[in-house]
Amino acid sequence: MAGYKPRVITLSKKPKQTFGFYLRVENGEEGHLIRCLEMGGPAELAGMKDGDRILRVNGTFVDERSHSEVVDLVKNSGTSVTFHILDESSYKQAKAQGVNLSSPGSKPVANGVEKHRPKPKLCYLVKSSSSFGFSIRSVEGEHGLFMTEVTPGGTAERAGVRLNDRLVELNGENVENITHDEAVDKIRRAGSHIMFLLVDEETDKFYQKTHAKIGSWLATTKYLPREPRISNITKGSDGYGFTLREEARHFIRDIERGSSAEKAHLKEKDRLVAVDGRDVESCSHEEVVDRIKQSGNKCCLLVVDKDTDQVYKLGKVSPLLYMEEMNDSNSPPSYTEAVNLPIPTRSSTPAPERKEELRPKLCKLEKTSDGFGFHLNSILGVCGHYLQNVVKGGVADKVGMENDDIVVEVNGVNVEQSHHDDVVKIIQDSGNYLEMLVAKRSVYDKLKAQGVPITRQLLGETSYAQVHSAKTPEASKRERLEEEEEARPTTPTEPERQRNSSVSSSSSVESVDERL
Repeated sequence: MAGYKPRVITLSKKPKQTFGFYLRVENGEEGHLIRCLEMGGPAELAGMKDGDRILRVNGTFVDERSHSEVVDLVKNSGTSVTFHILDESSYKQAKAQGVNLSSPGSKPVANGVEKHRPKPKLCYLVKSSSSFGFSIRSVEGEHGLFMTEVTPGGTAERAGVRLNDRLVELNGENVENITHDEAVDKIRRAGSHIMFLLVDEETDKFYQKTHAKIGSWLATTKYLPREPRISNITKGSDGYGFTLREEARHFIRDIERGSSAEKAHLKEKDRLVAVDGRDVESCSHEEVVDRIKQSGNKCCLLVVDKDTDQVYKLGKVSPLLYMEEMNDSNSPPSYTEAVNLPIPTRSSTPAPERKEELRPKLCKLEKTSDGFGFHLNSILGVCGHYLQNVVKGGVADKVGMENDDIVVEVNGVNVEQSHHDDVVKIIQDSGNYLEMLVAKRSVYDKLKAQGVPITRQLLGETSYAQVHSAKTPEASKRERLEEEEEARPTTPTEPERQRNSSVSSSSSVESVDERL
């Protein structure tokens, strides 16, 4: 019988602070669940994931103990506690197989499969002029269709297609057994947008050796140009500040200005995919509302905008694939310790395990006779913008901008999902002064993988790029102080900070949770 190795995580906190998660038992779910992780809290930074199950607290096996007993064990630990944790998928598999989870000996497994299992890749291509920038070949006596003549820097290569990749699916349809001519015909009839599921030689050999079927449910989404968004939202005095509307599926509507929903970066007409990591696409309106209510004062929503939804629909894959991959890619080492870890919104020393400071850059530019000193680039037909041709010694260079930096905001407006022409217009209309929130590509990718919204709240005092302008020192100093005040998070009131054990407001108890 396959074994399951729990992760060992030690959390530490300061007095009167929390460990940054809710411990919950839910109707229809086994075990003690981790829910509603606070962004930047000790639990989230140490690698806890939504849906993880707690098996041990300070060495005591708790899987068969009551919720209140587990809560007491954690509270009585004081400012430091050690957990043995198993991810949701492995926990459910272990339970189904009758595995004795109290036994410490096991074979190292991550999410129920080998840790270094290679993945097929989803590649989304948007035709440039008259070509996708690749050809396909077939070899007599050899099974499959392969990518060839991949144009360097072309549409296909930018989408992740590589020479000799084997084609598995086209727009969600398996094409492993069709002829070369049939494949060419399907690609021509697909129009200007296509989604491939591809395997490179190493991945192909792995699945041939294991005799496992290859499908999009196994794929990496890292090459896709658009990502679902994970919004961690806290209920305000007037609720969450949005309306959930059923229009064949579930959509976010009527977002109130200044509400929790707006602060969590929910957008009008976002489609709701999951609540607290649980798929709601097949749920009724009443069931989704009930799940949100069961979350208490905090919930985690997985949403997609229209363009992102279309990308995933084309490949016939659920946006939940993105969340599952994010959970896999951020699996911590077998032992992780988090001691007085800082929240990202304050200026302090980053967590020791992070080699790169995960913060964007706020850059203020004053145009000279040579312009702002950079080019704004994007991929045709895809939202998202990055810097190129940053002139050495120019305005952009002097304020810390670099080639390949991802543009997040322009003059306070989030442009991650805006079209290229719209962003160019904002820049042109700004006159001689421009303010941009940008992030190094590596920082941007890591924050997105963790589901962290990239906003000014991630800026600390040392994160402000130098202002290159002709303003007086007094004016610059005054402006900086005002911005730092804006970026500083509001301290929650004591009632908001403390939460007692709670149950669903319905007559039958659906869930019990405790903030820890």
